[in-house]
Amino acid sequence: MALLAAAVLWFVVITASWVGLMGLVNPPVTWVMAAQARELGGIQRTDRALEEMARAMPLAVISSEDQRFMTHYGFSTEQIKRALGMKEPGFSLIEFLQALFDDERKSKRGRGLKGASTISQQTAKNVFLWPGRTRLRKALEAWFTVLIEALWTKERILEVYLNVAETGKGTFGAEAAAQRCFGRSAAKLSPAQAALITATLPAPRRFSCGAPSGYVQGRQQWVLRQMRNVGDVLDPEVLRRRKEKIEQEEAREAEREARRRRKREGR
Repeated sequence: MALLAAAVLWFVVITASWVGLMGLVNPPVTWVMAAQARELGGIQRTDRALEEMARAMPLAVISSEDQRFMTHYGFSTEQIKRALGMKEPGFSLIEFLQALFDDERKSKRGRGLKGASTISQQTAKNVFLWPGRTRLRKALEAWFTVLIEALWTKERILEVYLNVAETGKGTFGAEAAAQRCFGRSAAKLSPAQAALITATLPAPRRFSCGAPSGYVQGRQQWVLRQMRNVGDVLDPEVLRRRKEKIEQEEAREAEREARRRRKREGR
């Protein structure tokens, strides 16, 4: 028992120290980068601070990938419920754990939890973990998500994500994508260009921001609409109003569900 406790303590200390270090310095390489470098003979990647990117770039990613990124603590129960087709506002711990780890349930639905991962979760798995879908990896992803939410700021999570995310075959990060697709720095991206890069993120080796298909262009327009709907949540005042709106929506949904439940019980 003492040996197990010591092992757990060392695991916590080592992983927390690793995450803390990556909060100060940029990750040198990821598993996917290494695999692409071996396959292609090299990769394109140039790190940029968040302040050195056009504001539209992080806003496009938030609007498309994780609209509640600035208000959640690493996991979005709303996104998980949508991915699993759940409609009730309540979300138990058991259901949450099933959503994270039940590979059989995911395979039966044929789509898994695509669309349920937050930006924090994607950053955790991109930076600290190997590709795969085992339960061990999902458990580690959850642990590293908790750590980066505790030790990094939201801005740092965004910055790291936008520097390590795969944005094309052999291309990583917003700066490399901006240079490859538009011949300009990420600092000079227009909202439409930021939205186009974001539109390729679900399948960066299949979709291209340099030669976008009609489907990708359609996704780009959808991202632009979401950007207008979500607003500049990096602005504290806009974020405050956004939080109030979310709280009101959740209260209304909880009230509707309570009425539906009372109606069912009254039958």
